[in-house]
Amino acid sequence: MSNILAIYPATVIREALDEVIDGVQVLSLFSGSALHKDLMGELGKILFLFSLLIIGMALLKGVFMFLMRQTIIVMSRLIEFDMKNEIFHHYQQLSLSFYKRHNTGDLMNRISEDVSRVRMYVGPAIMYTINLFVLFLMVITAMLRVHPKLTFFVLLPLPILSIAVYFVNNTILQKSEKVQEQLSTLSSFVQETFSGIRILKAYTRIVTMGLRFAEDADEYKMRNLDLVLYNAIFFPLIMLLIGVSTIIVILMGGHEVHNGTISPGVIAEFIIYVNMLTWPVASIGWVTAIIQRATASQKRINEFMQIEPEIYFTEQGCRDLDGTLCFQNVSFVYPDTGIEALSNISFCVPKGKTLGIIGHTGSGKTTIAQLILRYYNPTGGQIMIDDKEIASFHLPSFRNHIGYVPQDVFLFSDTIENNILFGLADSKDNGNLNA
Repeated sequence: MSNILAIYPATVIREALDEVIDGVQVLSLFSGSALHKDLMGELGKILFLFSLLIIGMALLKGVFMFLMRQTIIVMSRLIEFDMKNEIFHHYQQLSLSFYKRHNTGDLMNRISEDVSRVRMYVGPAIMYTINLFVLFLMVITAMLRVHPKLTFFVLLPLPILSIAVYFVNNTILQKSEKVQEQLSTLSSFVQETFSGIRILKAYTRIVTMGLRFAEDADEYKMRNLDLVLYNAIFFPLIMLLIGVSTIIVILMGGHEVHNGTISPGVIAEFIIYVNMLTWPVASIGWVTAIIQRATASQKRINEFMQIEPEIYFTEQGCRDLDGTLCFQNVSFVYPDTGIEALSNISFCVPKGKTLGIIGHTGSGKTTIAQLILRYYNPTGGQIMIDDKEIASFHLPSFRNHIGYVPQDVFLFSDTIENNILFGLADSKDNGNLNA
């Protein structure tokens, strides 16, 4: 509906211009007579009515455009919300080995920047693509209805544009992927720098890290400039072709007016149609860039979303554990490094008993704790609790029965109280607070 209201004013302007030209010619015949003033008044009323009609259609077009944007943009935001929740949930299901292979900054970039680029595709890009495609067809149809021959000459530059879009598309995609890769590198470096800021200050490495950041930022800038260069070439080319079409309208249209086959209003109508085609044609480059960037970002998102969790668990709960823990010929090799941390380890800790394990650094003490928590699955042997393999338990409820103090010191950005009570089912219980 908004496109219909956008096209129809061109016809109104043609009629108005022809009325003005005819009216001026009539007025020249009655110049100096008593009817001259009355005819001027009638001509003014006609122009006023045409103006009101154009303004009314413009207002209605704005209303329909608002409704369309409100519908599609809100939908894209909801999709973005669902995507971020889905990715975050998937991240939480992945094992520790995944987080050792990938930088935190890269994970953050994929859930924020990459998702935002995909949202630009499912929202503005789709909206403008559909709207501009419909507008393009309607404008061409209107032009053919008015004067097919003039339409043919106006559309002559379009094949050149199609060829340009074809060759630029792949280049923009490749450049976009490189930009996103470098942004992930930069984000990871910044995250690691601020996480270890105390160490940097202690070893006076601030200047060195600043230089490294400048190098990464400069590389990111250069890749962006390389991408922008293609857009900078593409848009002027589009505007040049539109300008050529306008010149064709004036030259060919003027010739037809001189021959008496069309009225001057038709030239004005065609110029308006060509200007209306300016935005659909010019936005091809913009929409193409959005689509290519979204494609690159979606590929990066899919890389992680297609990774299956290494730790599977059943829905069988474990409410009443007796607590007897047994390792039966357990071996473990770290998947990332290939280092064998445990080899045929066996022991049993009955309910209510305590077992202390000592050893030098790297002897496997932490690995045993992580295997009990099922951060990893053993590569050999079995870990049993109450004569049941721990893999048969529902993992979240199983971990709720275990108290674990990790070696890594980490505080959430919250109060000390909430950090102390983190993980307790009822953190506001007075007994927990007093403890």
